[in-house]
Amino acid sequence: MDKPIQRRGLMYVLSSPSGAGKTTITRALLKSNPDLEISISATTRPRRPGEVDGQDYYFVDIPEFNAMIDGGEMLEHAKVFGNYYGTPRQPVEEALNRGKDVIFDIDWQGTQQLREIARDDLVTVFILPPNSKELERRLRARAQDPEETIRHRMEKAADEMTHYSEYDYVLINNNVDLAIHQAQQILDSERLKRHRAGGLSEFVRGLKDGL
Repeated sequence: MDKPIQRRGLMYVLSSPSGAGKTTITRALLKSNPDLEISISATTRPRRPGEVDGQDYYFVDIPEFNAMIDGGEMLEHAKVFGNYYGTPRQPVEEALNRGKDVIFDIDWQGTQQLREIARDDLVTVFILPPNSKELERRLRARAQDPEETIRHRMEKAADEMTHYSEYDYVLINNNVDLAIHQAQQILDSERLKRHRAGGLSEFVRGLKDGL
């Protein structure tokens, strides 16, 4: 029986300023891709209404978060808006080894750290809003954050957007359905790249032997 070609999973990073649409795009991709899993981050920020521990985030205190870093349990971590966020290592590595793709909703700081340790597995996409007015409208439409936080997020967005050139792909989210389609096209193309196909050389040798 021919040995099947097995693909190692990829790490699919979506980054954007708050309000640019990465969460909406992420949810759509997860719904339409059964082999795609989301990386659940650990965070020290307070839980928002409706959020579930272990489903939206792992909510931990600062001592526990620091212990995870010291124990080598984080793939990446960063401080954002006064709170700490990080990616637990074990569930990601287990998913990749099973051939599952893992999607990340992280910022440019975390992406830089992942690039240092997982370049071959990594695909990065930066999502931009169509304009600043639309970004502000989306932030206000959430009705979750106080005015001071919204202003701070708008100021932070200017710095975050300067890092777009560090990413493999850039999407301008003027139409969310189109942005979802483009994000899916990127995922489909990256899944087919030659270096992700384990056992391909043996498969080709088998083809040659059969001729």
